[in-house]
Amino acid sequence: MILTKLLSDTPRSAILIGLCFAVLLILPWLHLMPETSAFHLSAYWITLIGKIMALAMVALALDLVWGYAGILSLGHGLYFALGGYAFGMYLTRETAGDALPDFMRFLSWTEMPWYWAGTQHFWWAVALVVLVPGLVAFIFGFFAFRSKIKGVYFSIITQAMVYAAALLFFRNETGFGGNNGFTGFTTLLGYDITAASTRSMLCFVTAVALLISYIGLRHLMNQPYGRVLGAIRDSENRLQYLGYRTLWYKLSAWVLSAVIAGIAGALYVPQVGIINPSEMNPVNSIEIAVWVATGGRGSLIGAILGTGVVNAVKTYFTVAYPEFWLLILGGLFVVVTLFLPNGIMGLFDRFKKEKQ
Repeated sequence: MILTKLLSDTPRSAILIGLCFAVLLILPWLHLMPETSAFHLSAYWITLIGKIMALAMVALALDLVWGYAGILSLGHGLYFALGGYAFGMYLTRETAGDALPDFMRFLSWTEMPWYWAGTQHFWWAVALVVLVPGLVAFIFGFFAFRSKIKGVYFSIITQAMVYAAALLFFRNETGFGGNNGFTGFTTLLGYDITAASTRSMLCFVTAVALLISYIGLRHLMNQPYGRVLGAIRDSENRLQYLGYRTLWYKLSAWVLSAVIAGIAGALYVPQVGIINPSEMNPVNSIEIAVWVATGGRGSLIGAILGTGVVNAVKTYFTVAYPEFWLLILGGLFVVVTLFLPNGIMGLFDRFKKEKQ
């Protein structure tokens, strides 16, 4: 009964959502089946599924601050990339062994920068995945929210921030691989990163992380904290008149959102095999907002659904009609805004009402 409430507001929807997550938890292990089996999933499909699930976590993170608190971020790609870079440092160190990473030797560096210290240890890298996006989000959010920057101005600042970060990481002297970033990973905790068992485990861990993120956020949003965030979205001034210090509610949600995005980035990198400044491209952050809007903001399962739908469409059109993909993405956003203001989940709700 408790699990049902955590999955959805209605028993029928909870069963459906639970079955979908069960499928996501089972799919990774189909990669280990013999290639002659009808149920075998190739490395391509396992990587694609794991990648989309990691991106769905970023959509959940954005839905927390946009759908529930009314704070539209167009720079969440920054936190995603920071988590990816933090874990990419560990993967790069493990690949290089006792030597300097290849890009440092290419630049004739003789020693590692101080901020690479300890990145050869897995648990320190995991800590960085959480701490770096969280700290950056706290510093930015504190000054932005304290200055009462809202609406479109806040969105523009977040986009400017992720663009500035991309320009910084493009520079070779910053010590993050420049334009090429980190790639060529060979092992993870001593295991071959391209082995079928490793791919399956990474995909499974991503599915577990997505499930925990979804259940955790649903539980949090059903608490008084979540209702306060909703009140901030609807009328922050009225809430302040009642004595609430909205700064700390907004800041805590912002930091939590950044941490979830950072974890998603860390899960994304070993599966796709690369992390570079292109992940900080402002267009990527806008895409995240499109995923949430398509699924239905303010609905956590909608954020996951929107991510799956848009990325499935993207996977097809970037191969079939690559030159038209951005036009299709823009058209999708316009259609959703005009005809599906509540996204796919709103369409389901409308269908239920008509059926009743």
